[in-house]
Amino acid sequence: MQTQAGGPTSGLLPIAAVLAFIVHPVGAQTTQPTPPESSSSKTSGHPFDRSTLTGDWGGLRPTLQDLGLTLSLSYQQQYQQNFRGGLDTHNGHRLSGSYDFVTRLDFQKMRLIDNAGFYLKAKGTWSDGINDDKVGALFNVNSDAGGDHPVFVRKWWYWHKFLRDRVELRLGMIETNKDLFDISLYANHEDKDFLNRLSIRNPTIPHRTGIGAFLKIEPMDSIYFQVAAVDAQSRNRRTGFNTAFHNQAWFIGLWECGFTPQWASPKGPMPGRYRMGFWLDPRPQRIFDASQRDPDLPENWRGNNLGLYVGLDQMVWKENNDPEDQQGLGLFARYGHAKRDVNQVSDSWSVGISYKGLLPTRDKDVTAFGVSQAILSDLFREYVNNRADRETVYEWYYKLYLTPWLSVTPDLQIVTNPGGDKDDRDSIIGGIRIRVIF
Repeated sequence: MQTQAGGPTSGLLPIAAVLAFIVHPVGAQTTQPTPPESSSSKTSGHPFDRSTLTGDWGGLRPTLQDLGLTLSLSYQQQYQQNFRGGLDTHNGHRLSGSYDFVTRLDFQKMRLIDNAGFYLKAKGTWSDGINDDKVGALFNVNSDAGGDHPVFVRKWWYWHKFLRDRVELRLGMIETNKDLFDISLYANHEDKDFLNRLSIRNPTIPHRTGIGAFLKIEPMDSIYFQVAAVDAQSRNRRTGFNTAFHNQAWFIGLWECGFTPQWASPKGPMPGRYRMGFWLDPRPQRIFDASQRDPDLPENWRGNNLGLYVGLDQMVWKENNDPEDQQGLGLFARYGHAKRDVNQVSDSWSVGISYKGLLPTRDKDVTAFGVSQAILSDLFREYVNNRADRETVYEWYYKLYLTPWLSVTPDLQIVTNPGGDKDDRDSIIGGIRIRVIF
């Protein structure tokens, strides 16, 4: 596997994308793509109309779904270049990517357990991207760049729903971001939305993927409460059992409540998501001001790190009366705060807009722009680095659906003070992302 070449098929995908667009440009009549995990995806019909490249496998795929087994595979590849500033622009370009394999078991269809199932996601990645040696930002300008790693199990869990689906329980290797906490309708995933990690994550939240438990309760429509406990010492690409059930019993706790309305409008319901939460991390951490240390811990250390956050997403304008069509304008915003004495980033905020179907006849395409900022703690600046300031990201992307299973996304980023230091050179990064759902 080649670090900068992105694997043996990397050079073929851009050519396939161009050919697909020439043969069959997607217009207003194209079927809306659905996530690869969904069993409702259209897998039959014309190759350029169905939601997956490989179709229904001669009828095998829907047969397996009826039996309770859903399989999906997706491929993501990015090319990025640092055009200006940062650490270095010489040969400041690189290919990187990942592939995800998802297995879902529906125990009810298997006639084992009602309203229960199992989820597993395996992943492989290549290349570190350009951030570490070309840009130097605190937050990776390509969240999908994970280094050279063969296939590993990223996450898995058993799920069970009770009381007419009002209560959901998950047990296993859970991921707090993307799936559970501070989820945004418009800025949530590097494979589908923005690329920069600061654009899709609140950095004040100690998101983890580790052994844990999650419980969600919806007492009524559009209202939810949820809580999770996740192994605080988990490490990437490990099973998690050696840290969750050995040594210290440290688990990060997260709590969130939210409101998910469907506001009425003359052209149909407009979805929204409003949330607030807090978290507690019990691990001892080094403090910046030694005079505030915990006397029960070694010098310059303190435990029980704490933070809170809020977020909102709201569709504010809808193009047409079709309740199933989500063409229109959406807004999103986030804010988070964490203790200033142990967290390098004490405050963070982001705002942005996302428009689906902005261009005529391109009803499925998405245009989005966001501004995100990580503010370094004033105590970190006072005791550790007097040049510390903040890192700000301006990011724009246009997601072009060539077919329901193939999307191409040009992406442009401007990162000011990459690294959060006043002396850092502002960076301009351009790139393109290709995603294929098999």
